[in-house]
Amino acid sequence: MNALNKKTIEDIDVAGKRVLVRCDFNVPLKDGEITNEKRIVSSLPTIKYLLDNKAKVILCSHLGRPKGEFKPEFSLAPVAKRLSEHLGFEVKMATDVIGESAKELAANVKEGEAVLIENVRYHAEETKNDPAFSKALADLAEIYVNDAFGTAHRAHSSTTGVADYLPAVCGYLIQKEIDVMGKALADPARPFVAILGGAKVSDKIGVIENLLNKVDTLIIGGAMAYTFKAAAGEPIGTSLCETDKFDLANDIVKLAKEKGVNFLLPLDSRCGDKYDPDCDMIIANVEDGIPDGYMGLDIGPRSEELFANAVKGARTVIWNGPMGVSEWDRFASGTISVAKAVAESDSISIIGGGDSVAAVQKLGFADKMTHISTGGGASLEFLEGKELPGIAALNDK
Repeated sequence: MNALNKKTIEDIDVAGKRVLVRCDFNVPLKDGEITNEKRIVSSLPTIKYLLDNKAKVILCSHLGRPKGEFKPEFSLAPVAKRLSEHLGFEVKMATDVIGESAKELAANVKEGEAVLIENVRYHAEETKNDPAFSKALADLAEIYVNDAFGTAHRAHSSTTGVADYLPAVCGYLIQKEIDVMGKALADPARPFVAILGGAKVSDKIGVIENLLNKVDTLIIGGAMAYTFKAAAGEPIGTSLCETDKFDLANDIVKLAKEKGVNFLLPLDSRCGDKYDPDCDMIIANVEDGIPDGYMGLDIGPRSEELFANAVKGARTVIWNGPMGVSEWDRFASGTISVAKAVAESDSISIIGGGDSVAAVQKLGFADKMTHISTGGGASLEFLEGKELPGIAALNDK
């Protein structure tokens, strides 16, 4: 999939037009304050382009999971405040989504101004992609722009339904996501290394199968590595494991061999006697396996070195998922070492998935990565080679 066949905001005349922009303002809140504004900042280039080109901008987004009810704790009010600070004028906010308040704001927004309507998920119809609700949203505007990559894998009213009623194009954020990731998958600079972590093989089957056709090296860390190890007969103690996926794991290893892909699993693990940051920690090597009563909670020092060396010469790296329980300092080392190796490599580096992104940001490596994906589930489905409904719905060039 390639963004170049979809129209962008630069392919359409927006001057004097009411433009409904679906952003991803699903920001973390604590006591009504935004704790990380990255998603708001990421949306600014698209919003500013529209304002500079005399559009009348109507912004919409979801926040959290209010499940079709008006719940004040999921209000976008803190977002309106933060947007006002970034844009230098008051971003007025509607008290509803498609009601009188939203209609009035949308009807009266001036050229070069932006307004915000309430959380689209205050309506249950949003997630059902209800045509009447989609039409009501579309009636607020004359052009639709989708710039919410984080929800592009969902066929909801504000991500796909609206496109049935309005000319539909993508913003800069979606364009960049598809361009960078699309090129990495279609025509990667080689060697191409993919690093997959996280808990379950079942969550990443599609990604693994798709990437085996494209990568030179596939590195598996995180708890899902133990399913592969157990399937091969290695003792894994009480580590997390999907016993029903042994055949699949062995098939993947076989397929990697057939395709000549360098398939790397951890050589050692940092283990604990219980799932607790203060557990008794030991390091278990692949030769002996993990002893009874211990569970693998991170990759060990030999694995760190193995993985770092594999990344060193890479020209393209895709990384999705942590190497261990990275929110616990004692079991964050594997994830940190991978982040460091990717940051120091001369590769085109693409980081997707919440935990990997959090690690990279926390360690201060974010500016050393080529691209940090804004969408967890969306980037996974993209890496699986699936078509994302929120992008499929846009007009072709």
